[in-house]
Amino acid sequence: MDKIYDVLILGGGPAGYTAALYAARSGLDTLVIERLAAGGQMALTHQVDNYPGFEEGVDGFTLGRKMQQGAERFGAKTVFAEVQSVQLTQDVKELRTDRGIFYGRTVIVATGANPRKLGLPKEQELTGKGVHYCAACDGMFYRGKTVVLVGGGNSAVADALILSRIAEKVILVHRRDTLRASKVYHASLQQAENIEFIWNSEVVSFQHADHVNGVLLRNRITGEELPISCDGVFVSIGREPAVALFDGQLELDKAGYIVAGESTATNLSGVYAVGDVRTKAVRQIVTATADGAVAAYQCEEYLAVSVA
Repeated sequence: MDKIYDVLILGGGPAGYTAALYAARSGLDTLVIERLAAGGQMALTHQVDNYPGFEEGVDGFTLGRKMQQGAERFGAKTVFAEVQSVQLTQDVKELRTDRGIFYGRTVIVATGANPRKLGLPKEQELTGKGVHYCAACDGMFYRGKTVVLVGGGNSAVADALILSRIAEKVILVHRRDTLRASKVYHASLQQAENIEFIWNSEVVSFQHADHVNGVLLRNRITGEELPISCDGVFVSIGREPAVALFDGQLELDKAGYIVAGESTATNLSGVYAVGDVRTKAVRQIVTATADGAVAAYQCEEYLAVSVA
């Protein structure tokens, strides 16, 4: 068998590289396998203002690169590869990639979750140029402006409330005639005087030059189309955890996230889940880094017992 790492980490976002930092600093032979670039989804964020230690904020790409460098300072290694299949049930775990097969005694899953998109033309090109998927991350760019919020579940309503404290006006567009959000949110919504509702409607296109300046809505009952001027659009229609690789091996909750509590331990020995891919209440960079530290500690404890 080829080299066996102490810790294999799937994903080079904030959770993955924090785990790598803690594991490598503890003397564990650590490898991070990342598909694209250090930082994961965070690398696409133009400005991060809610991560401690950067009083002027920092762009997500720079923060991801710094996290990678911090982990590699203590000996962690990175391979940029696409993971094609995993075998996690044995004592020695196996990850097959387009760069070869990697083996590890423990595995930390940090594959994240991707925001569901509307699937509209130019959506990808306009991401960060008026189209956003995180109100807590990017809402501050729209202070005193008008934004459209698409969605009707708990996350959407929570985002609408965040935006209502920043923007001059929030237009909440929902494809049904009632919100799916829990009743607990309704009183807060009623108190927010700058939230306007447009029911039974969906966004069918973005109006834009270099930046979004409006949307075109279509009423799902009448078919009537309505142009709406706005400065930005926030899409909050759910997230899709990146768990396809683990089908039949790791336990998932009803929403498709990996079942792992504050210990980050999964249903398989020596396998841990961190960051946005696991069941948790808050998905932010700072909570992902906390998960990474916990998982590295758990790996160290597991290896101390299993290797002894």
